[in-house]
Amino acid sequence: MTDETNARNRAGELDVLRLDLVAEQEALDDVVANIADDQWLLSTPSPGWNVRDQIAHLTFFDHSGATAILQPARFQESVDELVANARHGSIDEFTLGTLRDHSPLELLGAWRRGREHLNDAASTLHVETRVPWYGPSMGSKSFLSARLMEVWAHGTDVVDALGAKRPASDRVRHVAQLGFITRKWSYLVRGEEVPDGDVRLELNGPSGNLWRWGPDDAADLIQGSAEDFALVVTQRRHVDDTSLKTGELGYHWLVRAQAFAGGRSDGPKPRSS
Repeated sequence: MTDETNARNRAGELDVLRLDLVAEQEALDDVVANIADDQWLLSTPSPGWNVRDQIAHLTFFDHSGATAILQPARFQESVDELVANARHGSIDEFTLGTLRDHSPLELLGAWRRGREHLNDAASTLHVETRVPWYGPSMGSKSFLSARLMEVWAHGTDVVDALGAKRPASDRVRHVAQLGFITRKWSYLVRGEEVPDGDVRLELNGPSGNLWRWGPDDAADLIQGSAEDFALVVTQRRHVDDTSLKTGELGYHWLVRAQAFAGGRSDGPKPRSS
């Protein structure tokens, strides 16, 4: 049994999430820690973003997350600054601007410090705590799940750009669960009505566990790999490019699925199209 497993077994539900977030960050760190300087400039599947930008994005929002927990008033000021900047310029200029001037070593250092700051702040959370964020406040579990989802999703872009490998982990369960509970959001953000009928998930985790969400008598069923489902709900793959199996109602959701906050975002086109 690994040290990580031992720690998770001793931890409560919130601490498990925090430890899994740290482990997900470290897994991505392992991918980029020793790449060449020119690889930081490789384009990623996110339009206009290279590897450096992906890590810079995580760095900015890790620092923001720590501020939201420890200094909510200061965090709200930063939200107002971001909104004002978005009206007159680019959100990327606000969130990535100065970080784009960092050398790879400087950026790695800033990201690692931000992660440590976020972890220290997250260790003060309680299950009933609500964390202010960009939009409605979030429960502490949802907040940590969302941060882990961000690392996993942006890490996927980095891995794709580098042609690297990132070991599969059951931490993807957090991403899948977040994807499941944001089905309604995926329609609302598009101004669409949620179709009648529940959808059930039956997903296979990397370690062979079967994870289930939704009622047994749901109108439709989505089955397949938890990683494939996570790729779809984070808009890193089109459902047609995965092995997921579903009926009409599930497919109707998956082509709209959006597990993250913000405005409407349309995922990638099928690679075969």
